[in-house]
Amino acid sequence: MTSPHQPGAAPPPGCPAHAAAPQAPAHPDAQTPVKLYGPEFAADPHRTYAHLRQYGALAPVELAPDVTAMLVTDYRAALDLLHDDTTWSKDSREWMTTVPPDTPVMPMLMWRPNVFYSDGPAHVRYRDVIVDSFRLVEPHELRARVHHAADTLIQRFGAHGEVDLIADYARLIPLLMFNNLFGLPDSYSDRLIDAIAGMLDGASPEEAAAANDAFTRYIVELVGAKKAQRGPDLTSWFMDHPNALNDEELIHNIIITVGAGNEPLANLIGNALSRMLSDDRYYHTLTGGALTAHDAINEVLWNDPPMANYSAHFPVRDVFFHGTWVRKGQLVMVSYAAANSQFDTTSQGTPGSGGGSHLAWAAGPHACPGKRYALLIATTAIERLTAWLSDIELAVDAGELEWRNGAFHRALVALPARFTPITPDQAGATPWHNRDSSPTSSTRSEAISTERQPASAS
Repeated sequence: MTSPHQPGAAPPPGCPAHAAAPQAPAHPDAQTPVKLYGPEFAADPHRTYAHLRQYGALAPVELAPDVTAMLVTDYRAALDLLHDDTTWSKDSREWMTTVPPDTPVMPMLMWRPNVFYSDGPAHVRYRDVIVDSFRLVEPHELRARVHHAADTLIQRFGAHGEVDLIADYARLIPLLMFNNLFGLPDSYSDRLIDAIAGMLDGASPEEAAAANDAFTRYIVELVGAKKAQRGPDLTSWFMDHPNALNDEELIHNIIITVGAGNEPLANLIGNALSRMLSDDRYYHTLTGGALTAHDAINEVLWNDPPMANYSAHFPVRDVFFHGTWVRKGQLVMVSYAAANSQFDTTSQGTPGSGGGSHLAWAAGPHACPGKRYALLIATTAIERLTAWLSDIELAVDAGELEWRNGAFHRALVALPARFTPITPDQAGATPWHNRDSSPTSSTRSEAISTERQPASAS
């Protein structure tokens, strides 16, 4: 028999489903949502998470004006939710009717026929397409593609001696990669870059809508091109998978794969570079530090996960969950950052400790299906940059770095850096002569002069 105080239990007779069950310690403002946006939250989210823990395992938060949710900040509760696909649904359609349709968080939470917002057999069907297709990407080929993308970008700013590592590198690497992996030539990559940048940073709703339209056109053209002629790419493999996605499902699962692969991966690269450039354990010279890119990525996944709060879920019935009543259909999200920082990460998440149980990739049936590939891309991109620009350093004090506003991500606005310029007439110093190479084979991507090979090139 299920105890009424266990997660997943139905409300006891006579107990209103919306009533708050007693919690310890009781918080004086237990019904006041805490904002997960604004400059104070962006500057120091862990201070907010420490405050939220006073509510118990779940806390009321505001994602945007007039949009509230319950946020799981407890590690054990997060695992219970993420592994329980019987009590919790990913279908947001009922919830969408309860919030303003033009809320800025709607694009992150609205239902679509894709792997993020489906349950049961539909979710398994979509996920199998993505997992099986990515398995066809050979790791050595993926590494070669990252080298090609990194070299292309370094070619653009190498002679300048300064760079914004967010706008000019971390944000662009995933877009170049996914443009290539989904089967379009490099000439299309700027269109994808401009569209994604417009959706993220549009100065007005009109600009954001125009960018969304441009992104949709990009995807439609991609699908049309692959219907006309298949290739060794993710789009073709999605199309030819035995699970037989229809056109709507195909487009939406490509969109979510590109979107989910872009923002978190860009943030992971940027946050790791920020640590490496501001922590003496990594850097006096980046090629001579005691710790590695892999170590920096591990620290970020524990302490500043690139998607800090997400995993939107909706209970299929009123549920008493870890001490709090949650109404049927109410939005509940998981704070990976808060759950991770509940522990003393000096022993669990530090480099060399072997800590691997952070929640940055979520967990359970909806855990990130592409973490292996994201780690390879991020590590290779960082190693390639620091190999070519071994004396790169921050151009401002670390305390001056600004974090982007928003409830979901943990991302820098900019990461200004400087380095000794690398010019085309330095033999082998940059891959200028290789700019027309195709990344279809590792030998082409590696065709860089051996007169001055980067210090840690793979």
